[in-house]
Amino acid sequence: MQFISRSRLSSGPTRSIGLRLARFRTGLPSIFRGYKADARSPHGESSPSQQTRNWITLATASAGLLCGMVALRTLKPAKLDSLEDGSSEYSPNAPRQIPFSEVQKHNTRESCWVVINGQVYDATSILDTHPGGTAVLLKNAGKDATKAFVPIHPPGALSMLPPEAHLGPVDPATLPKEAAEQTEEEKRIAKARANLPPPEAALNINDIAKFAEQVLTSTAWAYYRSAGDDNYSFDENTAAFKRFWFKPRVMNKVSHVSTKASILGYPCSVPVFICPTALARLGHPDGEMNLVRAAADEQIAMGLSINASCSIDEVISARKRADQPLFFQIYLNKDRAASAALIKRVEKEGFKAILLTVDAAVAGKRELDQRAKGNFSGPANSTADKNKGLGVAHAISGYQDPDITWDDIPWIQSLTKLPLIIKGIQCVEDAEKAFEYGVQGIIISNHGGRSLDFAPAPMTVLYELHQRRPDLIKKKEVYIDGGVTRGTDVLKALCLGARGVGMGRAFLYANGAWGEAGVRRVVQIMREEIETSMRLLGVTSLDQLTPDHVRYVDRALPPSKL
Repeated sequence: MQFISRSRLSSGPTRSIGLRLARFRTGLPSIFRGYKADARSPHGESSPSQQTRNWITLATASAGLLCGMVALRTLKPAKLDSLEDGSSEYSPNAPRQIPFSEVQKHNTRESCWVVINGQVYDATSILDTHPGGTAVLLKNAGKDATKAFVPIHPPGALSMLPPEAHLGPVDPATLPKEAAEQTEEEKRIAKARANLPPPEAALNINDIAKFAEQVLTSTAWAYYRSAGDDNYSFDENTAAFKRFWFKPRVMNKVSHVSTKASILGYPCSVPVFICPTALARLGHPDGEMNLVRAAADEQIAMGLSINASCSIDEVISARKRADQPLFFQIYLNKDRAASAALIKRVEKEGFKAILLTVDAAVAGKRELDQRAKGNFSGPANSTADKNKGLGVAHAISGYQDPDITWDDIPWIQSLTKLPLIIKGIQCVEDAEKAFEYGVQGIIISNHGGRSLDFAPAPMTVLYELHQRRPDLIKKKEVYIDGGVTRGTDVLKALCLGARGVGMGRAFLYANGAWGEAGVRRVVQIMREEIETSMRLLGVTSLDQLTPDHVRYVDRALPPSKL
């Protein structure tokens, strides 16, 4: 493999494509302007049928085409002028409209056309390089792909293409009318949403997950819930907390307790923050904007994923105050110029820290996600698809550089004055090394069990770090995420020195079920559980928690029957 120096990435076509990608990835629009939601009617004022159709369209689109813009950069023109034998060949300069019947003929690997916003494009040349996989393009070959494209691409995305990529307008009179009948999944979701109780009906985080599974599309649920291989790390993330038992102290005045905490120096109402998670719009049209607004109202910190389905502009517009603690999570791009531009932009926009994710050099094998992606199979007459079934995770990760090293840390630090937090530490040795490189904090994480199966649970690594390097725990900013479902989990982590705990899936589930009100409900549940457990433990503030309040019990517990 030939490596390209960063100096060569600073100019020329590589930089141009990288900056196009950076603008694309941070420009995803909201197609539901003026949308309003409340706890009981999370889909606004439209009819149940239309609500469900919008939901399905959004989920299907996000699953396959999020990274498609970089591939569209290479679309090739075709010709469609009349020939003597009656066939058609198109010229970019031809003024006439293209009949949809002509588009329908081009539905194979050999000739793959799509219609977007009434315009025709030939995607044949990018079938094998499309970041979302070949199958999603072949599924839409010879069809109108507007519904799959529009919800997740900025309004000006197609204008970024070279003029010769545009084949011409489709004849609108020849377009087929949309079928009015609902699919079975649309019917299922409409019925589930009609029976969905308000968020207050959820008494714990597991309740929220159960409600979400009922109302989310199969694609959304599979992407949110999926984990690596056999899910051992996913299960262990939660099980690890059960090996730590409290040592309560009684007969203390506990009528007044405070759950106030500091996350990277920013005051928060609870020691819980929203982990950066991708594609919140798979569950709700307002996506990450719901999370930002709820985080502001509940006074907690939030990490925004580089793979968010809302643009940076949308997130900033949803921010309720300039000093709101929003952190930006990145994967390093293969084109470092694109990463550099993005880091500089988020600093300018007022984000408070950079979270560099390092526990997912490549996407893990998430079989639940892959099976759901099976809906994106090609037409019967297509050849075998080598990318078939890779799932949403692979569809959105094509730009990520698997070759990041520790030497990239000084490079990132040279670009910004923002604190740099390494997210994805999985052993004591790497925790030590991260601080040797001068980062401001670490998040112990195994990507929610979504990457390497049998990677250790974050709570286990935190315990090992406390045993071997209590000085780091005491002096440095150490956080964990993964497997947190109870307020007691949070307190156990804090007893061992963590400054705070991140949660991801719970917020995605709640957002998918109830939108902003659901996100707030997660925080309310955690606050209530933390307050109750603090009183029963005999403490009134988080700084009173010490390792003496927990003990390690080396035995497994049976699963809860709740």
